[in-house]
Amino acid sequence: MRTFLRIWFGQTVSQIGSRMTHFGLTLWIWGQSGQATSVALMIFFSILPTIFVAPIAGMLVYRWDRKRLILGSDLVAGLSTIALLTLYLMGHLEIWHLYLTSAVNTVFSQLQGIAFSASITLLVPPEQYTRASGLRFVTNYGASIIGPAFAGVLYYSVKLPGIMMVDLMTLSIALTTLALAHIPRAVETEAGRESRQNWWTEISYGFRYLRARPNLFALSLIAVSFWLAHDLGGALYAPMVLARSGDSARALAAVSTAAGIGGITGAIFMSAWGGGKYRRIHPFLLGTIGAGIAKTIFGLGQSLLVWFPAQVFSSLNFPVRGGAIDSIWMSKVEPDIQGRVFAFNYLLEGILTAAATLVAGPLADQVFEPAMRPGGNLTAIFGWLVGTENSSGMAVIYIGSSLMMIVIGLVGYVLPTIRNVEKITPDAIALSPEATVMPITEPVLAEL
Repeated sequence: MRTFLRIWFGQTVSQIGSRMTHFGLTLWIWGQSGQATSVALMIFFSILPTIFVAPIAGMLVYRWDRKRLILGSDLVAGLSTIALLTLYLMGHLEIWHLYLTSAVNTVFSQLQGIAFSASITLLVPPEQYTRASGLRFVTNYGASIIGPAFAGVLYYSVKLPGIMMVDLMTLSIALTTLALAHIPRAVETEAGRESRQNWWTEISYGFRYLRARPNLFALSLIAVSFWLAHDLGGALYAPMVLARSGDSARALAAVSTAAGIGGITGAIFMSAWGGGKYRRIHPFLLGTIGAGIAKTIFGLGQSLLVWFPAQVFSSLNFPVRGGAIDSIWMSKVEPDIQGRVFAFNYLLEGILTAAATLVAGPLADQVFEPAMRPGGNLTAIFGWLVGTENSSGMAVIYIGSSLMMIVIGLVGYVLPTIRNVEKITPDAIALSPEATVMPITEPVLAEL
């Protein structure tokens, strides 16, 4: 657990810097274009590579040293930040540069995420799985509190270059803590040996593994369906807030901070609770429904008086549902093949969310925004609910996607294959009691 905490601390600090840079770049894009499509496309290009990387990511995580993968991914992120900083200082930074670096960073971030997720079971005892997952959400939402809050202030003083410099300093801390950590390697289980036959067998193994376990396959589908609905509205989150607040960076920073407060509260709760004796499917499904309810209220709001508390409650649900489903995956899938199963989940999620973010911007700018202006086709239906000013069309899409999230959670409860997944599917430890760990003795930094 100590090694996990060391890595976790470094990644948390680095995430704060990354969130600051992402926040600053979002403001810069909005200032350059003033269109939801431009902001949504940055999200799209940060998702698109997952479709192509996910099929091979699980195999690479299995074959390659996981510590090197995480280190290499951090280094690529740092080089991307340096490239953008250089272009900005030279006066040559353009929006397409951000799309390109987002795509490149996603490739390595995908490998890093799968490598770290698949390493948790090697660093943490089974009874601490839910707690470890909760701490990862502390990283995500703690950064959401500190990063945008700092960036919202610094953007008006040190501008984008100053924010990027802070990002690079936090990255150096992550690289140092990771370099000093030791990540063991899992010995093959029977399932792992079965998967290692040829490249195509390894690439497709995550799908075949889940297909042979209908309950886990159904859980995967319900999980990625949630992100389809979430990202359809999430792509319009920043443009909607900026448009409704008069392009206020502080308003966007405030709701981002609210997301962090809610998220870190939920993460601390999950870390302290550790799952208890209850079935973990319940917090997953209830968290899905709760997030949808809160986001519906957020979409109806038009000021921080509504946005802030709604965002706090919305984000509180994500560590609860995320910690619960992570714990299910870690306990039901053998450690040495988790990378390939996680990769398949990333692939499904990438396809659906890429489609959602690709259509969200044009759908808002070309269809719903014109239809919600005074005299528009949808004004009589939704005007009383969200108004007819700029961004009302985005609000309609956001509310619709939030209602979809509620429906997805309810469907999970209706289907016995999902509701009873923990009862039906045996634990991986019972399936492979011979699984142990093998130390990695090579010097990790020698090849970097």
